[in-house]
Amino acid sequence: MGIGESIGDGHVTVVDSPRAAGARGSDFAKLARRIADAGLLDRRPGYYTARATLVAGLFGGAWALAAVTGDSWWQLGVAALLAVAFGQVTLLAHDLAHGQVFRSRRSSRIAGLVAGNLLTGLSYGWWMDKHTRHHANPNHEERDPDVAPDILVWSRRQAGSSRGVARFVGRWQAYLFFPLLTLEGLNLRVSSLRALRRPSMKDRGLEAVLLIAHNAAYFGAVFALLPPGKALAFLAVHQACFGVYLGCAFAPNHKGMPVLTADDELDFLRRQVLTSRNVSGGRLTTAALGGLNYQIEHHLFPSMPTPNLRVARPIVREHCAALGVDYAECGLLESWRQALSHLHAVGEPLRARR
Repeated sequence: MGIGESIGDGHVTVVDSPRAAGARGSDFAKLARRIADAGLLDRRPGYYTARATLVAGLFGGAWALAAVTGDSWWQLGVAALLAVAFGQVTLLAHDLAHGQVFRSRRSSRIAGLVAGNLLTGLSYGWWMDKHTRHHANPNHEERDPDVAPDILVWSRRQAGSSRGVARFVGRWQAYLFFPLLTLEGLNLRVSSLRALRRPSMKDRGLEAVLLIAHNAAYFGAVFALLPPGKALAFLAVHQACFGVYLGCAFAPNHKGMPVLTADDELDFLRRQVLTSRNVSGGRLTTAALGGLNYQIEHHLFPSMPTPNLRVARPIVREHCAALGVDYAECGLLESWRQALSHLHAVGEPLRARR
């Protein structure tokens, strides 16, 4: 299981045949057999029941706290707490999209639409399409939408051909990265609504209804609890903290790692391992990042339940060492240093041109 990905009817589907693994290359096939024999691809219903219960409690508790706090500037602290709750719901939706929670595509899709569209205002279908393309070709200049030069540039080649906003921001993007993350929550909402215009989106009408319901309830609740000035401040803090939290969860995994082009011909194992970075830390780090700190294992086996990633790590690391394949792992702060150093280095041609 967890060998390749494609858009499925309900979640990001994975190839689960050991024979299919062999088609990807014998190096990965050997690893896949060890992982499967260890039972690490088996579902963990107890874990996800407990996790979903805790996340639901955090989400509902944050809204309840907002209701009892009332007309007070203490609501800005509640907004930050609610941002963490939104982030945890989004991370759970990520696992749903990968089929880690349910075997049924229908169940995964229903739960994903509730978690994404209804609870957090993010289009599950749009994000699933984007994330699938990322997993298929991580850090690939032409194929990974996560390294498209929209505002930031991720390689010197992108810097050399950048225009407009990307050219202006790219000069000092390492310094602007965290400030820009405060806008990511808003960007995701806008991108979700824009995606509804695509005729190819599955269940576009249902997604639209759920997004409208979310926004009506979200903005309605905030403006019902607070006067306009405090309500706007609440929304600003909430969306800014939400964007930074998601950035802290997703960006350390690939930013600053090698960026691939069409000239790079790598097999599945090397394509996934060499472009990913693990973030070391204890259980608190794993809980905060939703298990994405084990990014190498997640990219090799996307359907592997989160609690099994930690167990798979020494197996994967040993296998990579035997093959002479670099296995990148560092602490959270060091991962950010490497990512920001990379952003500053690739922006150098733009500073020199100026």
